[in-house]
Parts: sequence; structure tokens; C-alpha cells
Amino acid sequence: MTAIELRGITKQYGDVTAVDELDLVVEDGTVFGFLGPNGAGKSTVINCILDYIRPTDGQISVLGYDAQAESQAICQRTGVLPEGFDVYDRLTGRQHLQFVIDSAEANDDPETIAERVGIGDAIDRRAGGYSKGMQQRLMLGTTLVGQPELLILDEPLSGLDPEGVRTMRAIVREEVDQGATVFFSSHILEQVEAVCDRVGILQDGALIAEDTVAGLRETTEAETTLTVEVDQVPESALPALRALDAVSTASATNTTVTVHCADAAKTTVLNELEVAGASVQDFDLTTTSLEDLFMAYTEGSTTSTIHDQSSEVAD
Repeated sequence: MTAIELRGITKQYGDVTAVDELDLVVEDGTVFGFLGPNGAGKSTVINCILDYIRPTDGQISVLGYDAQAESQAICQRTGVLPEGFDVYDRLTGRQHLQFVIDSAEANDDPETIAERVGIGDAIDRRAGGYSKGMQQRLMLGTTLVGQPELLILDEPLSGLDPEGVRTMRAIVREEVDQGATVFFSSHILEQVEAVCDRVGILQDGALIAEDTVAGLRETTEAETTLTVEVDQVPESALPALRALDAVSTASATNTTVTVHCADAAKTTVLNELEVAGASVQDFDLTTTSLEDLFMAYTEGSTTSTIHDQSSEVAD
């Protein structure tokens, strides 16, 4: 069964087309990373999936239910962590969790959930005194109530310190291991790459790429940086490397050779160095990051990077 299926989804606001005939399938039991620059239409798509807004045209199925006709059934099986959320300042963490548990008619234990998301020692403090990261953890806890079949997490890493990010990633994988599906939208692409099975890139309301990260690398012909330690750099080595079709650049500093090449050409480069008379002592590979792939698709550049805000906010 597919967890989410969009067919021909279009959303117009007057003369503005926010989403344009979007087709998207998210397989059951996977983590799907949903990416796109600001204004790409990500929030519109998420709101359509949750039936917060109605598409102008097209069909949406979630967990086998029609997103419009059977939205209540979907809601009962879905946990949502929105990008913009507010806590009730005067309520404690425990009261937040218990309210959601009671509303969902679930039998979860607030303390167990609080411990799992890392706020066990603050469960009886008022949420208004929580840091941004603690509030994010609390809201993640409310999302987990009732063991939802689908988690929709919109910028779930905002406000989290490195430990909070690790906790979030671990919980995502645990939920998938238990059979859930996770639809994961984030601008912190290093973390998306670490946790997602597949990613889709949305731009101007259209899906411009959808694949595994490895598949995206192959599609863009992204290069690998190969750094090789040798005993010596023979005079013929660099010209020989630069003559290879799969190599874009080759340079050397002392006994370190740096080559930018297609991923499949790594062995050829190493062999060429040995044929030239160098003895390979060690080598290191650096593959293109998801950030660079994202920029390659959205801006046509593999050298730019997205600003990672994870270092700017504290838990």
C-alpha cells in the first residue's frame, strides 16, 4: 500500500499557481524527504494532504483514504508536527501530553513519551518556560501519541541542538521500524540525507526530481573528490589523469593527489596513478552532499550550499 498518493494536484490562488499538476507517491514504511526553496509550494502540498486546504484539481489518497471525503479517518491515524506551532504557556509538559492522549482516546503514558523525546525531567514545568528546542521536543511527543501510521514532520529539526537532532533521527527510524511512514520536510539537508530513504525536490509547484540520494547523484552526474596519498607524484601522472574522460580536474601538493571525477572512475584513477609509477599509500572519498545536489537541481550549480541553521539555535 502507498502511504501518500497525489495525482494531478493543482492549487491556484487567483492568478497564482502554487502547485502545478503534481504527481507524488510515498511508499508505506519509508522516510520521504520533501525539499524545496522558499515559495516552492511545500506547505501548500502538506496542507492539501492534511485537508487543511482543498486543491483546485486532482486527487489525494492518504493511507488508502480519500483525503477530502475521509479526512477524519486520516487524522486519527496521522501525527503532525507543524512548522509553526504554539504551546500553552501556563500548561505543563505533562498537561500538554495528557490533553492529546485524552483527545485521541489513547492509552499512552505521558512520562514514557516525555522520556523518549528528552524532556522527562521537565515534564511538570510550564511549557512557557521551555526553550525553543524543548518546545520542539514536546510537540514531537504529542505527535507520537496513539502510535500513528503516518508522521508528517514539517521542519522538525528547528531549534534542536545536536543531541536533539540525534534524538529526532533515532525516533524517526524507530517509528519506521515499527511500521510507520514519515513525510519529512526540512531545510537542514545534511540531516535529511542521514535519515531519508527517498527525497523529492519541489520547485515552482512542480516536482523536478524524486529518487534516492544515490540516484540523484547519478542523474546529475555529480562528481566525487578523490584524495590520494602516494609515495611520489611521477611527472606523467597528472597529464595522464587529466586525459581521462571521467576526470574534470587533477592536482597535486607534495605527495597528495586530488582528483575530481565521476564516482565510477575511482578505480581507474587509482590504477592510472600506479601505471605512472606512483605507489598508493591511502585514499579518501568525498561524495557530493545532498545540499549540493539540491542546488544543482534548483539553481544549476553544484558548488553552492544551503545555509544550515542547526548551529544558530540552541536546545
